[in-house]
Amino acid sequence: MSDALQVAIEPTRDEHLAAAVQSVGARIVGLGEARILVWIGPPSEFPDLPDHVEWVALKTAGIEDFVTAGVIDNRRIWTNASGFYAENVAEHALALLLAGLRQINSAVLRHWDKQPIDTAVRSLHSSTVAIIGAGGIAASLIPRLTASGARVIAVNRSGRPVDGAAVTLPSARTDEVWGQTDHVVLAAPATAETHHLINAKSLATLPAHAWVVNVARGPLVDQNALVAALRDGQIAGAALDVTDPEPPADDDPLWSLPNVIITPHVANPASGLTRVMAPFLAENLRRFAAGEILLSVVEPGRDY
Repeated sequence: MSDALQVAIEPTRDEHLAAAVQSVGARIVGLGEARILVWIGPPSEFPDLPDHVEWVALKTAGIEDFVTAGVIDNRRIWTNASGFYAENVAEHALALLLAGLRQINSAVLRHWDKQPIDTAVRSLHSSTVAIIGAGGIAASLIPRLTASGARVIAVNRSGRPVDGAAVTLPSARTDEVWGQTDHVVLAAPATAETHHLINAKSLATLPAHAWVVNVARGPLVDQNALVAALRDGQIAGAALDVTDPEPPADDDPLWSLPNVIITPHVANPASGLTRVMAPFLAENLRRFAAGEILLSVVEPGRDY
C-alpha cells in the first residue's frame, strides 16, 4: 500500500489501531496531513475537519451521540463499528438469558434455597426468543439460540428474512411479537421509534414466564414500567447490560429486585474495543486503498 495513505488516530494514539494501520503499509500522521481520521474519543471533543479528510472511522456501533452533536456531515465517508463487536454482545446476551432462566442469580443471592429456586427454573430448549433489532448481533446470537433448541423470531426495519430465524417481521409489526414469544432480547439502536419499546403495554402482553434481556441501549426500556411489571409478577425477570441512566442511582429499585440481573455495560467491554476493532480497520484500509466499498458505512441521514 502506498504511504500516500495517511491516517490520523485521535485524540490519542492507540497501540492496537496503530498496529492495524502499520500492518497494511499506511502511515500514521497528524490530522493536518491525514486523508483518514480514526476517531476514538467522544463527540464533545470532535475536531473541525480539514477538507482533505476523506473518511472518518468511529469506534462505536451506536452513533446517536455523534448525530445529536452535529458531527456527521455529507462531505466525506463515515463508518461506524456496526457488526464489529457482535460476537461479544451475542455471547453476553445468551449468558444473561440463561442465567435468568436457570435461576443462577437467585442461587447466588439465596444459596441453597432449593424449593423456590427449583420450581422457578425454566429451559431455553423449546422456547421462542424474539430478537428486536436483528442485525449483526442477531446474526451471531441466532446460531447460539438454535443450538440450544430455541426458536427465534427476528424483527428488523425492513422485514427482510434473517438467516436462522423461524419468522422475520418488520419493525412496524413489533407489537405482534409480544404475544408470540417466551423471551425478548433487545439489540436495536436507540431512535425515536425504539424509545420505550418495552413499556407497560408490551410488558402486560408478554407471558408471565418471560425474561427481557437488554444489550442495546437503556432508553429502549421504560424502567418505571419494568419495575412495576417485575414487582407484580407480570414477567419473570429482566437481565440488563444497559440502563437509563447509567449507572442506576444507588436507590434505584432495580438494585433491590431479586428477579433482576444487572451487568455494568460490559457486553462489549470498553477496555477491549480497539483490540477488537483493529482487524476491521485494517480491512477497511485495504478496501479504501483499492477503491472498494467499506465495511459499516454510515448512510447519510440515518441516526444510527
